[in-house]
Amino acid sequence: MTVESYPHAGKSLIRRFAKLLQKKYRDREGLFLAEGLRTVSELMHHIPDAGYLIALLVEKEQLSHIPQSRRYKEKIYLIDSDEARRLSGTSTAQGIVGIFSQQKRSAGEISSQEQHAGELVLALDDVQDPGNVGTILRTASWFGVSTVVCGPGTADRYNPKAIRAGAGSVFCLNHYSVGDLEKELEKMRRAGYHIICSSLHGTDFRLQHAVPERTVLVIGNEAKGVSMSILRKADLQITIPRGRKDAGVESLNAAVSAGILLSEFVR
Repeated sequence: MTVESYPHAGKSLIRRFAKLLQKKYRDREGLFLAEGLRTVSELMHHIPDAGYLIALLVEKEQLSHIPQSRRYKEKIYLIDSDEARRLSGTSTAQGIVGIFSQQKRSAGEISSQEQHAGELVLALDDVQDPGNVGTILRTASWFGVSTVVCGPGTADRYNPKAIRAGAGSVFCLNHYSVGDLEKELEKMRRAGYHIICSSLHGTDFRLQHAVPERTVLVIGNEAKGVSMSILRKADLQITIPRGRKDAGVESLNAAVSAGILLSEFVR
């Protein structure tokens, strides 16, 4: 198809999709926005079916880079540089924006058996940085985590920064938010899971010779760690020891901690 074959997005469509930069509109519409060729391509590669892609908004100079452009030709709209910046929310727009559907079902629509079907679950307790949340989703997918549960205070998984850091992983595993993480962990315990929390005051994770077959690993807030109320419910608290006593930093990044611990759990 030639450039002239594609319709222009139009003001109403731009206005609607630009609102997806705000969480309340993402929640209301059940959609999210992704920017940049690499991020959009990764998401398109991992979508469960073509219906998850709602629209591709592209500057004409970027059209030749769109993967599977023939397959998705009915969903491609042209935008200019000013519209690209409006959709980006920054002054350095990349000229390619994808609009996708969020996961079709919420936690309430997924049965307890489905939620806890896998052997390894990751729970996030007030992890506030969207870049960390996206990186953790990506890491969890790599290590075969079945489900990621996000407690109160945890950044939106569909935040553009989280989507960019997640590298398409938002479509690779089950994930959902809960209003009460303590209650959710209790439900998992009744389903046969052991609750293991990361903590600066825990046991050296390298001393754990066997991780229980069904485990929930809880990663806490970047500054405060796992909340005390959840630590009290843990079957085990583990820590990643410093390489030396005068390391000069108080703790590891939350996403780095998750990666180190998950690599040990699946060894």
